[in-house]
Amino acid sequence: MAKTFDLDAFEDDLDDAIRRGREAFTGKYRKQLNDLAGLARSDIDAIAPGITNLKKYDELISVVKEASRANLAQAELKRQIEKLGGIAVKIAKRVPSLAALLG
Repeated sequence: MAKTFDLDAFEDDLDDAIRRGREAFTGKYRKQLNDLAGLARSDIDAIAPGITNLKKYDELISVVKEASRANLAQAELKRQIEKLGGIAVKIAKRVPSLAALLG
């Protein structure tokens, strides 16, 4: 049996995602998030071209957004970025405000 699409639930989820995004861009790591969002595709591809880098970039943005929204400590943000793996760390180091955090 096919699951029916619940438009109300979708709109609730969307409203929540928009609210969380707004909170992230006004939170503790808003500069890092803005700098990360400003990376060019060529900057990401310079690490090693391919879809894997774009996936890691997306994961990195998600981590920084949530860290900003939650006002996460710098040490914990660093740990979360490092948990994403080497590609994410290399991408983060292309952003001066994140590179300083990663040391």
